[in-house]
Amino acid sequence: MSGESTEVPEPAGQSPPAEPASAGLGERDRAVLALERRSWPGPGAKERAIRERLGISPTRYYQLLNALLDDPAALAHDPVTVNRLRRRRDARRARR
Repeated sequence: MSGESTEVPEPAGQSPPAEPASAGLGERDRAVLALERRSWPGPGAKERAIRERLGISPTRYYQLLNALLDDPAALAHDPVTVNRLRRRRDARRARR
């Protein structure tokens, strides 16, 4: 061929199908929310899982988690967990 693009343009007035809401979240962000969704049996278990599964420190984990709480894609992906954590964060801030 003469190097022309084989892409078919979208018909006028139509946009491509929307991506799922979680498409804005990376694999690590989804993993952070998944870890936060579950309960932990005892002290240190969650921190150990953070290091083993994500390969990051607990401090970095909580920094990422706090940023996710303000991310609309995270809310769309897991509204129950995000809203629960937002309420806890807001209550902690109100006590200060």
